[in-house]
Amino acid sequence: MVGLTDDSSSWQSSAPLRHAASSAPQASRMLRHHGDLVLSTSVPPIVEFDTDLLESVSAAMCEVMYANQGVGLAANQIGLALRLFVYDIGTGCRTIVNPEILESHGETVDVEGCLSVPGLGCEIVRAEYVKLSAVDISGVPEIVEATGFEARVFQHETDHLNGLLLLDRLDPDTREMAERFLAQRVGAEGGDE
Repeated sequence: MVGLTDDSSSWQSSAPLRHAASSAPQASRMLRHHGDLVLSTSVPPIVEFDTDLLESVSAAMCEVMYANQGVGLAANQIGLALRLFVYDIGTGCRTIVNPEILESHGETVDVEGCLSVPGLGCEIVRAEYVKLSAVDISGVPEIVEATGFEARVFQHETDHLNGLLLLDRLDPDTREMAERFLAQRVGAEGGDE
């Protein structure tokens, strides 16, 4: 049971999945940004699997991701209380449902951006390899393995579903600088209105 709400600080967890599917196309106007409490809340697993509705939600999320020039999008980034993300690393939009990282190894550092923290790129340490337990949109269990950039995307989007932003992966000094940058940017944008 999930829903979408216009309130920028919360989501509806009691609305039916059907509401989420019909509301998801509106979500491009509802991309949640740093500071929104929804982004710091862990999302529970999906337990009701309506394939048609999850396909509809996933398709709408892919549209939002493409419209915002992203490579991944977690459902909570648009206010949906669904433990799923979509991504496209050049092979078409795919959906991962109920991801949990089972195994990771290796280490790589690269700059990451985030649709919920626009305009900020930060060097983030991630595992080079991950193995996820997940389910497909019908609820069938699967194991998904990824390396390199795909592994980075999986970790980034799973972080979102666990209530973490890339800022949470920064050391305290770097995070403080990033927070100041974001505050100045919001202040500058607010001054133009």
